[in-house]
Amino acid sequence: MDTKKKILLVEDDEALAAVYKSRLEIEGFETKVVYNGEEALAAAVAFRPELILLDAMMPKISGFDVLDILRNTPETAGTKVIMLTALSQPKDKDRAEQLGVDDYLVKSQVVIGDVIERVKHHLGLLDTAS
Repeated sequence: MDTKKKILLVEDDEALAAVYKSRLEIEGFETKVVYNGEEALAAAVAFRPELILLDAMMPKISGFDVLDILRNTPETAGTKVIMLTALSQPKDKDRAEQLGVDDYLVKSQVVIGDVIERVKHHLGLLDTAS
């Protein structure tokens, strides 16, 4: 039985979140959207996604702190995390990498198709060796 891969989308921009959610669902992913870091942490444990698309700048708890907590929580330590953020500074990417992010995408530098490709890549769903 082929169960859908679960994606947790953490994005405080509701319009952008809606676009990503619909595209991910078209691509065959079961997608849950949350709008802040607190909800992200709760959903990561309850929803058990294979992959989390994580915004960096959010109310309450930043994406960096969410990533740090995920990596230090046994239930979520192995969950793939792609940071999707407006922050394009090398120091931000370095920080994310130090915290154990799987991928770091800058919103202004990617289109949604690129994001979907990276998601599939990290879930082992691409046939190509790119």
